Amino acid sequence: MNGISRGDINCIQKNIYNRYSNIRIEKIKGKIFIFLCIVATLLGVISLVTLLVYVFWDATAWLNLEFLTNPPSRFPERAGIYPMLVGSIFLIPMVALFSIPLGVGAAIYLEEYARDSLIKRIIEINIANLAGVPSIVYGLLGLGFFVAALGMIHGTLIVGSLTLALRVLPIVIVSSQEAIASVPVSHRFASFALGVRKWHMIRTVVLPEAIPGIMTGTILALASAMGETAPLIMIGAATTIFTAPRGILSSFSALPLQIFAWSDFPHREFQHGVAPATIVVLLLILLAMNGLAIFIRLKFSRKEH
Repeated sequence: MNGISRGDINCIQKNIYNRYSNIRIEKIKGKIFIFLCIVATLLGVISLVTLLVYVFWDATAWLNLEFLTNPPSRFPERAGIYPMLVGSIFLIPMVALFSIPLGVGAAIYLEEYARDSLIKRIIEINIANLAGVPSIVYGLLGLGFFVAALGMIHGTLIVGSLTLALRVLPIVIVSSQEAIASVPVSHRFASFALGVRKWHMIRTVVLPEAIPGIMTGTILALASAMGETAPLIMIGAATTIFTAPRGILSSFSALPLQIFAWSDFPHREFQHGVAPATIVVLLLILLAMNGLAIFIRLKFSRKEH
């Protein structure tokens, strides 16, 4: 057989069989992995749908115009969320006003101006770690710094917005940094080749291309801030308030705080009617903010193409 012995043939056949067996085993493992992924996805989706259906079912009888325009009441049929809704609507733009300039500015400095050094890496690691710190820690920080150290009035809109701005600031910095870093280096070099200064290049080239990522991360961070409860409790925000805030120094409450208060009421109508209706309103606002983030990303993506 042209110098090939029977032993060599048997060895080749054995190797082919082993490889075929290994391929079959890997295919089986792959199918098992896909099955487990499908099961995990279905469990998550079914649990979420069940929870949403349960909440919406309890809330349908209570969602009306009076519920949105009335103040809270100890009678469930008269209870409304108007002061908390106004407080939440005032709170989020103020958080954006404080966090976006600082966050985007810090991201621009770290990504475009700061030299690659040990200090920069330590700062970036700490910022990333701060994004995962429990929110109640930021509540303690707001209480200790803004109220105790600076002498601001606790429970006011300005203190609440500054505290939540601290909460979302690391997220804004990280997302803005990633968006700025995703801009191709060749675009920067092309701008420098035209003789423009660095700030002009950042303003006219880098930021316009990074805006979709910056805005998406920022809006999602603001949406998470709107659902925060622990920091607002720590800085003394009211769980229930009967008048809407009229200025940044007014006392305020927010939708998550009112949900927390109503869930502890002994009346069944509050626990299985009024509180779920408030949850639905909060969910709709959060979905609207997420939809806005998707719209901004798609709009700027189309402009680039």
